[in-house]
Amino acid sequence: MTTTTPTAAVPTAGPSRPPGRTARARVSSHRGTRWAAIAFVTPLVIYLVLFYAYPLVQNVLMSLHRYDRASFVNGGAPFVGLDIYREVIGQSRFWRVVGQTATFTVVSIVVQYTVGLALATFFQRSFRLSSTLRAMFLVPWLLPVIVSGTTWQWMMNPDNGVLNSLLGVFGVDSVWWLNSQNALMSVTIANIWLGIPFNLVILYSGLQNIPGELYEAAAIDGAGRWRQFVSITLPLLRPVSLITVLLGVVYTLKVVDIIWIMTMGTGSSQTLATWSYGMAFGKGASSVIKYSEASAVGSILLVVALAFGLVYIAVQRRQED
Repeated sequence: MTTTTPTAAVPTAGPSRPPGRTARARVSSHRGTRWAAIAFVTPLVIYLVLFYAYPLVQNVLMSLHRYDRASFVNGGAPFVGLDIYREVIGQSRFWRVVGQTATFTVVSIVVQYTVGLALATFFQRSFRLSSTLRAMFLVPWLLPVIVSGTTWQWMMNPDNGVLNSLLGVFGVDSVWWLNSQNALMSVTIANIWLGIPFNLVILYSGLQNIPGELYEAAAIDGAGRWRQFVSITLPLLRPVSLITVLLGVVYTLKVVDIIWIMTMGTGSSQTLATWSYGMAFGKGASSVIKYSEASAVGSILLVVALAFGLVYIAVQRRQED
């Protein structure tokens, strides 16, 4: 009698995939990913070209040609190179407006950042109704600018405005807030009120990212609140502060709405932005439309904003190094 020993079945390998097919599959997958990325990026590129690049190039071209009403509609404006820039910069009015723009921007940024940082530090402590009060400070940011400008215009009315009524309680004479001499101060106050919520939100978010253990260790070492603020808060808040100040400067340089609503850019409240707007549409102090001059002033504003952006990039790289 013979016995047979069962043998285990040896698994056989399936049909091997040719190396060429695997490579083609990888190439096809890579192409699919690339086309998907292009499909997502294309709408953004089209938007940037249509609404940013094209208007920017058109503005520069208009500043290099002398346009009037007829040539603006029918074309054929003569090329004059940098003559428009020389004429604009050569005016004494230009440097006066530059000084007013610098004053409006610097005062607004300094006060907005200082008050915003103070409020952000205050709200960093948890107490009852802190979230409610913080939300109330965001109201100026949420209101339409036309509502804010009209409200400030009414408050600064020399006859029945709230501010003069408040000053009268303390025996102070009425102030003509919106006349040609005090207009810059008035629009600066309104712009500061509008910009404080932005600084509060950004700086408060930056404070939340600072570890609380650092303050506890500093307190154990005997550092007071002011020393903690100088040695911990300010250095660690520097990156957030830089981007906050940069965005504030760029936004303040191009402010037109609040100034135009309150004073129409007349007197000392005229800035480069309102001057350019008035010349482009024949509004305010400029009753004659000057397309080329308006484009030149707009290009100068763009160069200034770009310079601040380059300074920010340089400072940021130095910090990273």
